[in-house]
Amino acid sequence: MPRLIVILGDQLSLDNPALADIDPAQDHIVMAEVMEESTHVWSHPQRITLFLSAMRHFAAQLDTLHLPLTYFRLESHGYPDLTSVWIAMIARHQPQSLVVCEPGDWRVKQALLTVAEQCQCTLDIRPDTHFMCSTAQFQQWAANYTKKQSSLRMEFFYRHMRRQYGILMQGDAPVGGDWNYDQENRQSIDKHGPQGLTAPLDFLPDSITQTVMAQVATRFADHPGVLDNFGWPVTRVHALQLLAQFIQYKLPVFGPYQDAMWQNEPTLWHSLLASALNLKLLNPREVIAAAEQAYRNGEVPLASAEGFIRQILGWREFIRGMYWLDMPAMKSANFFAHTRALPAWFWTGKTGMQCLAQTIGQTLQTGYAHHIQRLMVTGLFATLAELSPQQVADWYLAVYVDAVEWVELPNVAGMALYANGGRFTSKPYVASGAYIQRMSNYCEGCRYNPTVKTGERACPFTTLYWAFLIKHEALFNANPRTRLMVRHVTNMTTEARMAITAFAEKRLMQIAEL
Repeated sequence: MPRLIVILGDQLSLDNPALADIDPAQDHIVMAEVMEESTHVWSHPQRITLFLSAMRHFAAQLDTLHLPLTYFRLESHGYPDLTSVWIAMIARHQPQSLVVCEPGDWRVKQALLTVAEQCQCTLDIRPDTHFMCSTAQFQQWAANYTKKQSSLRMEFFYRHMRRQYGILMQGDAPVGGDWNYDQENRQSIDKHGPQGLTAPLDFLPDSITQTVMAQVATRFADHPGVLDNFGWPVTRVHALQLLAQFIQYKLPVFGPYQDAMWQNEPTLWHSLLASALNLKLLNPREVIAAAEQAYRNGEVPLASAEGFIRQILGWREFIRGMYWLDMPAMKSANFFAHTRALPAWFWTGKTGMQCLAQTIGQTLQTGYAHHIQRLMVTGLFATLAELSPQQVADWYLAVYVDAVEWVELPNVAGMALYANGGRFTSKPYVASGAYIQRMSNYCEGCRYNPTVKTGERACPFTTLYWAFLIKHEALFNANPRTRLMVRHVTNMTTEARMAITAFAEKRLMQIAEL
């Protein structure tokens, strides 16, 4: 019976389970570039280019294997969205069923379900074997865990995964005796700045990528961000080269400085592998295996290897499980009832706050910022400034090249903004400007002073942090992990509280000019 095999733009692997039993004599593959996937959020041109170029390279690979493929290029058809393409292809090929690997976006899955029902076509959604924990396995783990605990925690899921796959294990115990080395992996860079940095590989655009770049520059000219310095890996060969460089030159130093930030150094020792992983150009098993082997060969300290593996095996798998466990409610979660609009300078980087100017500026230049820049600079400000979680999540989805909703939304709504009320985090991630000063040199040359709470020189992070603690004192006092944070608030005089609150309101009224 003929089947129509759908390959989505972030499923670019020959290991795609939708291709596992393809019969080239009867089945047909469809891939499509459509405007909606670049415009439902105001996507960075580098993000658009990355997806389209990687898709076209993968389509060329399918062609070399002589697999039956219809590929819709953006410039060659008039279909506005994926739904329209699928309906047209079903009408053309009259398949018995639609076959697809699990999407990474709840919205796309709903579109598939709608099309299948409308066209009276069987829909075969296959588990995504790219991930090391299936959605069904995660649901079972979560159900068992919550029999004993009220909130889900990544740390215990991570230990479960370490045991299941025998990664960095010695029998049933973790290598080195500890499950994580957070305390060793939170160092700041000293006054001399980062030393011995290896420049990230910059993959020169080939003819396919150059064609895509020209089309994106024309069709999406009003989208925020710079395109002409595009150099992301768009093929598996390039992704493997990037992995090899990271393991040899960056992973040994990655651990201690993974939370550090430095002016005009956007990548430091970070891997830059997220986009290749999320497009399925790399498999997490091979990435984890490379890091573990480097440790066992004596080339990488345990703290660095463990810290990196935890990001892939622990956090990446965990938030994907949480996304499918909690959607669609996660999309509208707003624990603090924040509704303030996103300031326009989030799209330009033109702000007097040096940390935000640096982070947003590099984001617009490259489509990249590392996890602490996202969590403790842009995310922290969004929480303290009471910005709408939905607007903030859409911004993250739009501007980062590695953004697919399954990974972006839980990180933003669940971790950075605490919008889901601590569903899988133990406390809101809030801090004053002192944290940014400690972990970076961003405060040097800034118009604001991180040690000052009120007045024109006061750092907005510091002002808004203390106002946030005052406003939510009861919440923070009830949590053992945040009780110490509000001790100073409890001891404040009424006059001091009123002064901070009043100045914070003034700052929020002036948010567009900060």
